[in-house]
Amino acid sequence: MPRPLLSLLVAIAAALGISAVSDHIDPYHLDVAVGIGINIILAVSLNLVNGYTGQFSLGHAGFMSVGAYLSAAVTMLLGPKLLGESGGTAWQQGGLFFGALVAGGLSAAFAGLLVGMPSLRLKGDYLAIVTLGFGEIIRVVFQNCEPLGGALGLNGIPAYTTIFWVLAFAALTVFTIYCLVHSTYGRGFLATHDDEIAAEAVGLNTTRYKIVAFVVGAFFAGIAGGLYGHFKQTISASGFDFTKSIEIVVMVILGGMGNTLGVILAAILLTLLPEVLRGFSDYRMIIYSLLLVVLMLVRPEGLFNFRRRRPTP
Repeated sequence: MPRPLLSLLVAIAAALGISAVSDHIDPYHLDVAVGIGINIILAVSLNLVNGYTGQFSLGHAGFMSVGAYLSAAVTMLLGPKLLGESGGTAWQQGGLFFGALVAGGLSAAFAGLLVGMPSLRLKGDYLAIVTLGFGEIIRVVFQNCEPLGGALGLNGIPAYTTIFWVLAFAALTVFTIYCLVHSTYGRGFLATHDDEIAAEAVGLNTTRYKIVAFVVGAFFAGIAGGLYGHFKQTISASGFDFTKSIEIVVMVILGGMGNTLGVILAAILLTLLPEVLRGFSDYRMIIYSLLLVVLMLVRPEGLFNFRRRRPTP
């Protein structure tokens, strides 16, 4: 059996084991663990776009919001019709939740396709501005959409997210990105990142590779949004603003662009750091921001990127 597939199965088995004893885990620690898992999905999926393919997207929170709202709409609107007044069995609720997550992921991927097709011919700062604009447009649309709660947000979302779902999808995200990047097809992402002109000169359609990376990244961001919504049970458009996108980008940069393990460690660190600093009350976010500045100055290539720099010719 291939090692990545074996690792995925072991991770899912571990998720089942942790879920079985989750009743004995402190709710606060469980909340932090779920947050870590969701941030790993967001950071690893964005790393495919920003790290491996060399693009710069600032709209990941927008894709997350699409998945969060669409999956919540499925469970809140279709759930009572499909499961009846009794609410269904645990297996039926699990099936409905899985379908809602996939629907949220696909809707986010479709949004990624719509944004990616016209904008991924742009590069660098221009692409960042376009994706930033998309994220803000999505936020304003949801904020003014009354059937989805409008400015007050969507409340009363069923609490379907468990530690098993989060850890299993985090493992699936890492597995998918790893297999995609290390496949023959995935070498196109790295070629696009290293030298787009040279890649096109040897016949690679770099725009297609960028769109594929964008769509796959958006799909998993939508999954993360669905998990987030069904864990917090309430979502509002303001929770998916520009700040959230920057937070995910910082995880990717701090972990080392194109370094999956480093990005995972950075997601864990940046989720735990605000919790560790919680004792400093009002100064917590100031200290958090200063630590980020120091880390960026000390390790500009990424905190967990230990590859040697290429000598300057």
